[in-house]
Amino acid sequence: MIRKFSPSVWALAWRSLWRDWRAGELTLLLLAVTLAVAALSAVGFFADRLQGGFQRDAGALLGGDLVVRSDQPLPADFLQQVQARGLQSTAHLSFPTMARAPDELGGAARLVALKAVAAGYPLRGELLVADQAGAPGRPVQALPVPGSVWVEPALLDTLGLQLGQELLLGEHSLRIAGLLLQEPDRGAGFMSFSPRVLMNQADLAATALVQPASRISYRLALVGDEASVKSYRAWVEARLARDGLRGIGLESLESGRPEMQQTLERAEKFLNLVALLAALLSAVAVAMSARLYALRHLDDCALLRVLGLSQGLMARSYALAFGLAGLLAGLLGVLLGYLAHYGFVWLLAELIQTSLPAPSAWPAIFGLGVGLTLMLAFGLPPVLQLSQVPPLRVIRRELGAPKPASLAVLGLGALGFAGLLLLASRDLKLGLIAVGGFALALLLFAALAWLAVRLLRRLPGRAGTPSWLSLTVRQWTARPGYAVVQVSALSVGLLALVLLVLLRTDLIASWRAATPADAPDRFVISIQPAQADAFQRELRQQGVARYDWYPMIRGRLVSINGRAVSAQDYSDERASRLVEREFNLSHSTELPGHNPLLAGRWQPNEADGISLESGLAETLGLKLGDRLGFDIAGVPRESVITSLRQVDWSSMRVNFFAIYPVAEVPGAPLSYISAFRAPEQSGFDSALLRAFPNVTLIDLSRTLAQLQQVLNQVIRAVEALFGFTLLAGLVVLFAAIAATRGEREREFAILRALGARSSLLRRVQRAELLGAGLLAGTLASLVALVVSWVLARQVFNLAWNPTPWVPLGGALAGALLALAAGWWGLRGVLRTPVAQTLRRASD
Repeated sequence: MIRKFSPSVWALAWRSLWRDWRAGELTLLLLAVTLAVAALSAVGFFADRLQGGFQRDAGALLGGDLVVRSDQPLPADFLQQVQARGLQSTAHLSFPTMARAPDELGGAARLVALKAVAAGYPLRGELLVADQAGAPGRPVQALPVPGSVWVEPALLDTLGLQLGQELLLGEHSLRIAGLLLQEPDRGAGFMSFSPRVLMNQADLAATALVQPASRISYRLALVGDEASVKSYRAWVEARLARDGLRGIGLESLESGRPEMQQTLERAEKFLNLVALLAALLSAVAVAMSARLYALRHLDDCALLRVLGLSQGLMARSYALAFGLAGLLAGLLGVLLGYLAHYGFVWLLAELIQTSLPAPSAWPAIFGLGVGLTLMLAFGLPPVLQLSQVPPLRVIRRELGAPKPASLAVLGLGALGFAGLLLLASRDLKLGLIAVGGFALALLLFAALAWLAVRLLRRLPGRAGTPSWLSLTVRQWTARPGYAVVQVSALSVGLLALVLLVLLRTDLIASWRAATPADAPDRFVISIQPAQADAFQRELRQQGVARYDWYPMIRGRLVSINGRAVSAQDYSDERASRLVEREFNLSHSTELPGHNPLLAGRWQPNEADGISLESGLAETLGLKLGDRLGFDIAGVPRESVITSLRQVDWSSMRVNFFAIYPVAEVPGAPLSYISAFRAPEQSGFDSALLRAFPNVTLIDLSRTLAQLQQVLNQVIRAVEALFGFTLLAGLVVLFAAIAATRGEREREFAILRALGARSSLLRRVQRAELLGAGLLAGTLASLVALVVSWVLARQVFNLAWNPTPWVPLGGALAGALLALAAGWWGLRGVLRTPVAQTLRRASD
């Protein structure tokens, strides 16, 4: 009696997995899953550590449990409510200004971030101060004594000063009493590049740095029990809503949006997009590789059925084998992602500026879940059909071919995978655009490829057509399904690559906005009206013939067309911030030469007119003829929008959101701003500041160089993750080519048996690959232009610049990549003996 063949499901699954691994049958599958998990895990570990660091340091970064910020001194009842609730508080103010060395010590000058603090500072975190250069810092609870300051060591190096010497701030001289090594609530904005100076508020008046038009940030930090803090927060929110107070806000780690935080957020979004595209490409590669795997194992499964293996046992063994493969690929991907995220931490160290805690286990768990979902949702459905192969296939090869997977099965798997990717994106809009756009693009590519095949069928054959071209057209039209799958797969792979190249170019261009060769490298603000003539005379005497010179007025937008306006009126975050802030306004009878007029007219001395920057008008939904009301130092002024200007904010010129086309605005407190290129002679800045000690001179040559260094690090981090998606795209290309290998072998074997030369078939193969690549590259490039426009405008807030060469470049790149992938994946097709191929096909 013959015993029934019935091994255990574990043994069968393990033997199948080990055999297929050694034979290379699972290489593309495992590589695709590993790349997807590695890309998502790398970004996940990085974001997890960032979030953990922010939560850990939130109190120190804010300087309290709650901070009320304002651009004007707070009303008295704000402090009264603090005292009524028994909260501890401390108030301080900060602003950029110039610090100088005494003339006898060289007279060097440097832009600094000055903070004037009062008793109780800091409420959260700690100050570390050193008594000599190179010494470790010691925690201090006291403030600098009146007449002294603490400065960061970098300032001493820049000014050539030492501890104990004098530092000039405005019209006052203070002794350098300590080196500031650590400071709470420093922030991460543009001014964090400037050396910090900490002084006692008692010395502020003597500096004469605070002027009517000065831009000063006032902060009231609070600590206390949770209930009292929440109660005070609710009172402030109600007070702001009830009385419409402007320029006052509650600050939290999430609500602040300094420039470096914006850069980090934008970089993180781009990293998320790269990881999402890598995962989506991997899903396509897994689905194609799994179908190829199923085709190669039809005969093996038929033989196992003949030997008595049940359908249920076969299905369970394949499910277990693919689950184990997904788990192993997921573990490898998590390991690679964990190692890769250290590269991001290192590259973005200047942006993070804090030690990060160890990551949680969530990114690893999530990565494993993605790996298993990829394998089970896209890889398993075609493979499970192997359990339904009839034993009769052993003698009848036409039986048991895999059928298209059930739409319900694929739909559930795709929905589950899409849900995971939306969760991984950490940005619903980004996730929906990436996942939804990818799915729509795949359908569009399939439809256009099918249409191209139909058009080829309708083309009439012409006498004299080269034989290789006729055979190429016949190859495409004879098997339209393969042509559609191949072009669609090539298109989605190229779509991801072209899209990332376009966005990377726009992203880097926005970060690396090149400074014009003749652009100003000095900005001077807080020039008082009484100093205007003397300051311009000094510039001319120093050889500065060309300079921007504009009055600057601070005003707040309070009404549009007679209706009061508030941040709550706008859902767009940028619009809300613009309405909440004070604007720098100006007036001039002449249209600035670097602001071309886009709409309306510029009428000099039009008393009730105002000209707006076009971007501001678009953000706030304004148009020509709308009436805007500004509050200027308590005096309302209503004007009609008479023109819209285009402003290039990267031009390094003096620019304004709003300009009155008049010679003066009566009763408005103002200061002047100037921008110019400094002469080459040494000591120019110091001489100018000695003559006008109250002004703030900003030397952008050094500051922008430091900012550029940080942005270069961000760019390198973005480019590092780009490699994952590039590999995933190449895997899709190879899978698309490999999926048709068996069919090509049989067709070419028949043609060779009928007398076709290998050189002819080689030309047919190249032509087919080049045609598929050209079509796929063109389709991918056109769709990438549309998707990049949507992402640039809706997610990254970038200026989108259409590039007409993209379709041509994409078509050429697609042709070359398809040819290279075909050479690698099909290199043995024409070398296989005809008899061997035909025998294998008939067995």
